[in-house]
Amino acid sequence: MAAQPKTLRDRQIASIGRVLNLNQSPPQPTDEQQDQSGNGLLSHSTPILNSDGEPIWKVLVFDDMGRDVISSVLLVKDLRAWGITINLPITTTRHMIPDVPVIYLVEPTPQNLQIITSDLARSLYSPAYVNFLSSIPRPLIEDFASQTASTGTAEHIAQLYDQYLNFIVTEPDLFSLGMGKDTYWTMNSAQTSDEALDANIDRIVSGLFSVAVTEGTVPIIRCPKGGAAEMIAAKLDRKLRDHVVSSKENLFSGQNQKNASSMGTPASRPVMIIVDRNVDLIPMMSHSWTYQSLVHDILKFHLNQITVDVPKEDKSGKIEKKTYYLDARDFFWSKNAEAPFPQVAENIDTELTKYKEETQEIMRKTGASSIEDLEADTSASAQHMKAAITLLPQLQERKRVLDMHMNIASALLQGIKDRQLDNYYQLEENITKQTKAQMLDFIKDNEKGTEPLDKLRLFIIWFLSTEQEVTRADMEKFEELLREAGADTAALTYIKRVREITRMTMMSSGPTQPAQQPANEIIRGFSSLSNRLTDRFKDAGLGTNIESLISGVKNFLPANKDLTLTKITESLMDPQNAEQSALRMTEHYLYFDPRSANARGTMPPASQVRNQGSNAPGSGRGIEASFGQRRQGFTEAIVFTVGGGSMDEYGNLQEWAKRSAGVPGAPSAGPRRRVVYGSTELVNAEEFVTGELAKLGRES
Repeated sequence: MAAQPKTLRDRQIASIGRVLNLNQSPPQPTDEQQDQSGNGLLSHSTPILNSDGEPIWKVLVFDDMGRDVISSVLLVKDLRAWGITINLPITTTRHMIPDVPVIYLVEPTPQNLQIITSDLARSLYSPAYVNFLSSIPRPLIEDFASQTASTGTAEHIAQLYDQYLNFIVTEPDLFSLGMGKDTYWTMNSAQTSDEALDANIDRIVSGLFSVAVTEGTVPIIRCPKGGAAEMIAAKLDRKLRDHVVSSKENLFSGQNQKNASSMGTPASRPVMIIVDRNVDLIPMMSHSWTYQSLVHDILKFHLNQITVDVPKEDKSGKIEKKTYYLDARDFFWSKNAEAPFPQVAENIDTELTKYKEETQEIMRKTGASSIEDLEADTSASAQHMKAAITLLPQLQERKRVLDMHMNIASALLQGIKDRQLDNYYQLEENITKQTKAQMLDFIKDNEKGTEPLDKLRLFIIWFLSTEQEVTRADMEKFEELLREAGADTAALTYIKRVREITRMTMMSSGPTQPAQQPANEIIRGFSSLSNRLTDRFKDAGLGTNIESLISGVKNFLPANKDLTLTKITESLMDPQNAEQSALRMTEHYLYFDPRSANARGTMPPASQVRNQGSNAPGSGRGIEASFGQRRQGFTEAIVFTVGGGSMDEYGNLQEWAKRSAGVPGAPSAGPRRRVVYGSTELVNAEEFVTGELAKLGRES
């Protein structure tokens, strides 16, 4: 069986493993090991050994960014496998551990360099392996050298490396730059200084450069004219170009490059698509129906961690909070994250039934009364007991994962019921068909959920999507009703300003396949499912009425439809099959090829960042794409949004990539496509509307 292509998460884990192994490359796993793990993690780690053949035990010290980078892909037990016995934040009080190597994984800041120098001067650890998450600027490295010389600590430093890891990976091909929840505000506020804008642009360029290094290939860069996207593309083009030209042995040559094709034709390299968030604001506020989007919206998902209210195990009826970590080892999350919630509920039931059947078979063979009794039971035959004990850890882990997802699904179901998210989702599926009168009636209805923010989100989506004229009097009426419902309408002042921009860039999309049932059938299906799920979760999900459950689920699986960003991506990756509206929109996208002497541009001024719709002649920009470049196809893409990312967009892009490839092996199957999605920060709807949009509205 052919090995699956490596994801961004696979590559980042490999890079972190090299750091933890004192920058020596760990043994490469065989295809068999990769297939067994199936999650991008090595089935076993091999830490570096000393001259006596013993593992070298190490201390890991990190700053906030280093913590987020590591914790999103590795657990404490993974660190232990690499010989990390203690891991500590750099800002905490730390005690001397003499003659123990320390690995620093930090951002290159003056504060971090001062702390490292202080640690070495006090001989807390020795030797030190200093790893910067991004390239350290020349003034800082000179200052660090001066501090090291003045304190006489040079002998304690064994290595000093730029690692290019200043981005956070939370899903196989999903990353963020960890720039905070206010990046959209910073990039669009009139109060932001040019210096602050430049600092944000430089941080984004640094992060995208690191992603390209981790991917091991120099991308073609495409972006619209004007705004932050053009400035980022121009600066990134220059940074990549300078690096590639400066030396034959660089981060994209030899063993560092992904494969030989990265030196070949542009089509064999990925395309990096950089767009401003204002190209489409709707995914930042929409109510979705997929598992990962609901988790992100209802349970405040952050760095793969969520906190859920669950009943106490002592059956006292009291509620306790549990924190769950959804990582690469979670087989259920890996398979179902992008699936519609009703399908997830069905799959939980299927997996639990399968688990019950397997445990009953083991108990039948061994004579044990339960799985827990196996370890203490000596009456079973030796052969059956050995087989059972071998399977026991796997079965217990599967049961733990399924119990966790039952609790998560129960919490989601409660949130859906309380907020009536099924109503909002269905209405947004056909939002352009809603009249002003229908929207007014919906906002006035006090029975539509318990969260006023949901009504505000729905109205903004309708306002940005509708072709109907909305007069000032209409707006005042909508705002009055929203305030009466309990919503903060400060965001609407800003939304009115950007409506014309987003209406020019947004591309409405009909379903690629029709829905199977009318809306009233869908709502009935949801009610039926929610009742059954509630009952089934009470007895661990092992009921018998599976046929009725499936019929209820299938009534309201969502129809496929492509978001604006997906259409843009399709027009640049697969122009032969893209819609004409998308091709027209991307026809004038700028084209940068850092390996070409021609496809380069001048640097636009910082003030242009705020001028999102500028296509003025004479502004600094890259080259216009030729007809051949516009019709050039790609099998891999890195899609980046400036100002916040949406879990909906990530899921939609992954679904399109699978759909466009067709059935593997079939005569009509297209090339396997891979899309990496990234943003300055993943932001949920509440943070985006009540934080950034409201703040911009109050400034207007």
